Amino acid sequence: MLDCSLLGLAATVPGLASAQAGGGARPRRVLVLGDSLSAEYGIARGSGWVALLQQRLQGAKPAYEVVNASISGDTTSGGRSRLPALLTQHRPSHVVVELGGNDALRGLPLSMTRENLQAMLRAARDSGAKVLLVGMQVPPNYGGAYARDFAALFETVAKAEKSALTPFLLKGVADRPDAQDWFQSDRIHPLAKAHPLMLEQVWLALKPLL
Repeated sequence: MLDCSLLGLAATVPGLASAQAGGGARPRRVLVLGDSLSAEYGIARGSGWVALLQQRLQGAKPAYEVVNASISGDTTSGGRSRLPALLTQHRPSHVVVELGGNDALRGLPLSMTRENLQAMLRAARDSGAKVLLVGMQVPPNYGGAYARDFAALFETVAKAEKSALTPFLLKGVADRPDAQDWFQSDRIHPLAKAHPLMLEQVWLALKPLL
């Protein structure tokens, strides 16, 4: 069920050159560290929620650059190992962490997921960035107790690390009566038409940070 294609994307908006010209000033840059839900798996390039975020921020004053460092199939362990170099390279003013779903698909211990998320949020915060954690949920067939504990994990970590939180990236998509019509044939990855709804979930928590 896990995809492993590498779809790391780098998306830019106007304003990068002027930000770099500022010398030591931190650029207005949003780094998205996610998995296939953020890496446009199975949909046309430019139609995912991160690309839609880029388009929305193009009209912002001052402008922001969006860097999509998402990789399909990535886990919290993978994100944790990649984040330090990304922080050094991009010096983001904001970091969005959208990871954890593949941990659940692989049956990894919740304690490991929690520890990795906490480490990423701390590293991003310590770099001077404002941080948003994007939560995920698993279907009931994973077991009621596990599903509840997994969903609650994100709120627990966000509260402990004083991070902003999007409780459930797929709210309004996975929980709708016709949800089967909003997902690809694997029933894991949303269709392109779902990504504007996903962006709205992220935007609710991200906008106050910008």
